[in-house]
Amino acid sequence: MPADNKPGKTSDVHHENQPAHMQAVQGTVGGVGNLGDAGGVAVADSTQAVDGRARDAAGLLNLPAFDSHHPPDAGLIEDCVHCGFCLPTCPTYVLWGEEMDSPRGRIYLMQEGLEGRPLTTEMVRHFDLCLGCLACVTACPSGVQYEKLIEATRQQVERRHPRTAAEKYFRHLIFALFPHPKRLRFATAPLALYARYSVGERLRRSGLTARLPARLRAMEELTPDLPRGERSAGAPEFTPARGVRRARVGLLTGCVQSVFFPYVNAATARVLSADGCDVVAPPGQGCCGALSVHSGREREAQAFARRTIVAFERAGVERVVVNAAGCGSAMKGYGYLLRDDPEYAERATLFAEKVRDASEFLHEIGPVAPRRPVETTAAYHDACHLAHGQGVRAQPRACLAAIPGLELREIGESEICCGSAGVYNLTEPEAAAELGARKAEHVIAADADLLVTANPGCMLQIRAHLRKMGRTMMLAHPMEVLDASIRGSDEFTRQ
Repeated sequence: MPADNKPGKTSDVHHENQPAHMQAVQGTVGGVGNLGDAGGVAVADSTQAVDGRARDAAGLLNLPAFDSHHPPDAGLIEDCVHCGFCLPTCPTYVLWGEEMDSPRGRIYLMQEGLEGRPLTTEMVRHFDLCLGCLACVTACPSGVQYEKLIEATRQQVERRHPRTAAEKYFRHLIFALFPHPKRLRFATAPLALYARYSVGERLRRSGLTARLPARLRAMEELTPDLPRGERSAGAPEFTPARGVRRARVGLLTGCVQSVFFPYVNAATARVLSADGCDVVAPPGQGCCGALSVHSGREREAQAFARRTIVAFERAGVERVVVNAAGCGSAMKGYGYLLRDDPEYAERATLFAEKVRDASEFLHEIGPVAPRRPVETTAAYHDACHLAHGQGVRAQPRACLAAIPGLELREIGESEICCGSAGVYNLTEPEAAAELGARKAEHVIAADADLLVTANPGCMLQIRAHLRKMGRTMMLAHPMEVLDASIRGSDEFTRQ
């Protein structure tokens, strides 16, 4: 391990021999007045943006690391005893072996920030490279709440660290598009022609995509096939329970899920209905704010959360069922996200208590509808924000194991993230590609006919890397497999 990266110490010097992922190029710094552009809270005291100025090795101005608006909690930082149990589960540490690219290394940097060290480009780079997968939370014997620490740090970074114009524009593009279903649907309409004429396949065969900048190449590789025909229909606003009504539940339709995977929402509604639930998919719900909260865009995330709470309050449901791992994790944290809001704090806490992952809820109420055989082998991939963020591991496996004829297989290194991590595979394509290839190799080694996972980002990421390895494989959400079993479909047994 390089001396400058030992615990408790990090260098401000940008060494030429550092790995490529550390060599972040920063642009010139503009005025301080636009620090709220990333969706955070503007710096309340303008002197905070001036006091303690420092310059990094490139001569760029650095602001003090943290202001008074929810910096990383010193008490939570003290919970870390630096034991190292997190190291073998941290994707970036596994890839590079850099101490400051581990959870405890990043916690050291947070502590230094609390002690007055400014946000240098290198410090921010270590925070940016964290996937926020929360595998460290599962591994930690001391109960460190790393999710709160990294989210607090990121909202500080987004307000206080000046990014290059290109970086700011790219991030603005992502968040102006993906959390907004109508915009996303409009922007992706040409994908139908792109897929029909196999444009992507031809570009890849010609080698032209390899010449694209890394981020554009990643976007092309991750481009999903737009659903057509019956698969383009999402969940209706109301689906009545079949048989005796056991519960009235709300269904989050989401943003990316509703545009690229509407059939997953439809399958979820059918499964819930078959097991005795009235299912309400409230209009006007939109994005839950998961992408924003995990990226430090605090005010934006709070606005999405308020709208989601209102939509489901009006629906009058007993539970809010979510079929996307990152969304469920964020929604279960609404009480903490809106803790300062006098109008929404209590409502957010009550709302969060109602949130359940789809498999978690089905496991709670127990099956009613008969499960018919699905004769296939399925490898189950743990989405990070389901397994680590929500602690939901046994429930989806139990739901799948109840299907006759389905042989469930485990994937090696199940605790290591696939590299999707919200928008990480777009903002950090090189690191995400390393992790995606690693995960795809373990999926292939499981030797299954079907890959099952409960997050849209994971599905796109793993599919892309299987394709790059020349492998084709059926992919499905657990609710799709359950739906096929209940309907007696042979959809996942056809070769």
